[in-house]
Amino acid sequence: MRNPWPLDLPSTVDRAAERRDAVDLAACDAIVVRDGRVLAAEGRLIELAPASQPPADLRVYLGRDGTRDLVALVPSDPAFGTDHDGIGGETMRGLRDLLAGFWDRGAEGARDHELATTAIAISQWHASHPRCSLCGEPTAPTLGGWVRRCDTCGRDHYPRTDPAMIVAVTDPDDRLLLAHAAHWSPRRFSHLAGFVEPGETFEQAVHREVWEEARLEVTDVEYLGSQPWPFPASVMVAFRARTATTAIEVDGLEIAEARFVAREEIGPQVRDGIIVLAPKGSVARRMLEEWYGGPLPEPRAGGPVDV
Repeated sequence: MRNPWPLDLPSTVDRAAERRDAVDLAACDAIVVRDGRVLAAEGRLIELAPASQPPADLRVYLGRDGTRDLVALVPSDPAFGTDHDGIGGETMRGLRDLLAGFWDRGAEGARDHELATTAIAISQWHASHPRCSLCGEPTAPTLGGWVRRCDTCGRDHYPRTDPAMIVAVTDPDDRLLLAHAAHWSPRRFSHLAGFVEPGETFEQAVHREVWEEARLEVTDVEYLGSQPWPFPASVMVAFRARTATTAIEVDGLEIAEARFVAREEIGPQVRDGIIVLAPKGSVARRMLEEWYGGPLPEPRAGGPVDV
């Protein structure tokens, strides 16, 4: 099964790193981003021409789309796009709210997803790294916003991305392991996942996390793909693996519940709202549907509401 926008293709927008130091950022069209949200309308990103842009605290060069240069723009006004709808219904929306709409729009949605993800990730890095980690003095953006430089000690700081793994585990009957994290809302289930630790490969992280969280040993670890996940600054690297046992022991701390489900069970449970799965547009959903063999059913209208 192929996705509407596969994650194993080249970037849809040329990042044009060679232009980062040369482009007039104020003359570029802008994706507006602030506090993990982007300006959107009807599930589509809004791109503002220079004359329509609000005053900015930060501009970061995103790349070149055809003949146009694009930036991520952080507005100076923290209420921009949140206290009212602009012309055409524009408002600031979180990436999770937009994922399904991006997914349903094929190549155009893939482009919006890439731009929104990059804009959110890089703007959040700037917001959380205002000072030099070596001397503690303020840093300032340079190289089109892809470096923060400390003029006091001369140190350059680069964007941080935390590697994490996510794994679809199946048992001898090809049932899929689904888990409920202790901090999630009720009925929400997904794959086991966790951050890669220093000195560890992704595959080693798969073995460790599955053992720590469910006391299962796995084999046949196989890479599936990856997805940037700026919540707040991760890249999710996806795998599948097999286990020979079905005796689950959750750790009770990170994972509150886990179960193996068969294909004939998961559809009715999703339709009836018994379980709530990862949204369309996420790598977790891609893994679920590849195991399932096609699109999963939608929850029945009027069913339980996830809170």
